[in-house]
Amino acid sequence: MSEKILVIGGGLAGLSAAARLAHHGYLVTLIEKAPKLGGRAITIPIKGFYFNFGAHAIYGRDHSVLKKYEHELGLKVDWKDFSAKKAHYDLGSFTTPMPATLEGLFKTQILDRENKLRFAYEVIKTLTAIERGEEGVPIGEYLQQKETDEVRDLLLTLASSNFFTNEPEKIPSTLFFRYYKRLFSTRKPVAYIGGGWQSIVDGLEAILKRHGGEVIHKEHIKAVAFEDRKLTAALGKESRYEADRFIFCVPPKELSVIFRDTPWSPLIEEYNRYVPNQVVVYDVGLRQRIKSPYTYIYHKAERVFVTDISYYDPTCIPEGGQLMQAIAYLDQDEIAQNVADEKIAIIEQVYDKHFPGWRDQLVAKRVSKRATVQEIKCIDDQRLMPVKFHSIQNAYFAGDWCEGEGQLSELSFSSAYHVTEKIIRGV
Repeated sequence: MSEKILVIGGGLAGLSAAARLAHHGYLVTLIEKAPKLGGRAITIPIKGFYFNFGAHAIYGRDHSVLKKYEHELGLKVDWKDFSAKKAHYDLGSFTTPMPATLEGLFKTQILDRENKLRFAYEVIKTLTAIERGEEGVPIGEYLQQKETDEVRDLLLTLASSNFFTNEPEKIPSTLFFRYYKRLFSTRKPVAYIGGGWQSIVDGLEAILKRHGGEVIHKEHIKAVAFEDRKLTAALGKESRYEADRFIFCVPPKELSVIFRDTPWSPLIEEYNRYVPNQVVVYDVGLRQRIKSPYTYIYHKAERVFVTDISYYDPTCIPEGGQLMQAIAYLDQDEIAQNVADEKIAIIEQVYDKHFPGWRDQLVAKRVSKRATVQEIKCIDDQRLMPVKFHSIQNAYFAGDWCEGEGQLSELSFSSAYHVTEKIIRGV
């Protein structure tokens, strides 16, 4: 008889875990507290435009675990490759090509010839694992000992973009080099998804249901029942859900409530103390497209970027329109000082500079002053949650706060894949 699996949380991690296990013949029930699936990865229609909650960029497409779901489960992904030639850095008095490729590195003015060679050598050392970082040493400090200010600054600028952080110097150096060893080896560094997050959410839900999986909406798991080292049930508002194995795809704050009266509460509470990665998001839908040489422009001094999403995904706009997404990174001091309004003003200045006339064409906008892009921010001594604890025999954890490959959404997909591999192997 097939094992019964209960998945709590219908975001990207929960959906991908549930879909894969159902595909492999398990009896899967997915519980989601909201009326819709997707968690933070949702697409919202506003006045004919389709706004994604957060960027849906996939870094290292050819190495992405999403490709495994695509090939193994038949998930349809409409990949839209990023155009590196249309990506620039704004250095204040001038713009210059972003060194995302060898051609971009050759053309960029962010480095002189000597430092371009030093940067290229750093890439080679990272790819060959000669450069691995050092445990307990953040990347800013590590690079200060080894690189020129110019190369160090460029590597931190790249990290700011890929990790969506205003504090790239605090990223653990070992994590930094693991991440870039993978990213530097890719042939497709950045890709978007046609149809946005909704296409992925709908696709995974369809796979889950096609293989007999059940989805229960508007149910909030508040506690668990257990015996010895095993969970026996998850307790909802009025119902009790029994299963052989449980996968929790809800963030640490919710997990700490669910496991409050269990022996494992101290394990979960550690991760509840960590801070999330938050940004300011300011998306605009325009009546008519504004011509620009850029589809991506990064304002280096303020760590703000604008992406022309509709250039890559025309399904998100009415005919002739344009949808752009701007994101400003936040550090903990800025969050404490509540500087979101200042960041919004800076974003508008970037729009004014590179997309003049956007205000006259504005039809719809979506502003989030503190959007969470990752539940645990990978800085300092903060660490991601394991997907499995030794002391709980039949519970697993997945999400962008759990251990896996990559950052942001990739952590959700990869941690879920690791969990399902353990279950399929009987671990």
